[in-house]
Amino acid sequence: MKRPALHDDFTSEDTWRIFRIMSEFVDGFEVLSQIGKAVSIFGSSRSKPHDKYYKLTEEVAYLLAKNGFAVITGGGPGIMEAANKGARRAKGHSIGLNIQIPSEQKPNPYIDTLLDFHYFFVRKVMFVKYAKAFVIMPGGYGTLDEFFEAANLIQTRRIKRFPVVLFGSKYWEGMIGWLKREVLRQGNISPADLDIFKVADTPRQAAEIVKRFYEKT
Repeated sequence: MKRPALHDDFTSEDTWRIFRIMSEFVDGFEVLSQIGKAVSIFGSSRSKPHDKYYKLTEEVAYLLAKNGFAVITGGGPGIMEAANKGARRAKGHSIGLNIQIPSEQKPNPYIDTLLDFHYFFVRKVMFVKYAKAFVIMPGGYGTLDEFFEAANLIQTRRIKRFPVVLFGSKYWEGMIGWLKREVLRQGNISPADLDIFKVADTPRQAAEIVKRFYEKT
């Protein structure tokens, strides 16, 4: 029986993927370990420049950068672009962690430091490991994923507590109400777990939550 070519052996074995995974971790650690204190900002990639939350995100990032924080985003359009744009406008460090997906997410033009990732889970590690805070703007599944991942890691003490800010009380009130009405009531979280995050409605409030947290620690 004819054996497959060596190249075919390599590409058909899942174990060889570990080398690509390792390289993504190494590249991320080497680059991001140099950025100093930073805030990760998340939100919808579908937001347009004329949208309310796009403009508010730009201002949030601007204020954070003025307070000495680098700004980390997913590197794409929408809210990510707005955050990178705000950081650039404040002459802060603007970072994009782009993801390779079938629909091809192109990096936005306001990024100073760009890293590309093939694996979502490697990218998610970078968001958490190098951020001093998360600001969660209105978004969809990906945004919710980042929020609940941070909340779970803080809840289980797998990472040190840091500020998690939900921006836009109107947008998030249904989810927060459900957490209180159903999840808490049924004993699936404790009352203290609701203190993991704060809610802000203005860019200044969001920046102040982050700033005050580190003034106390």
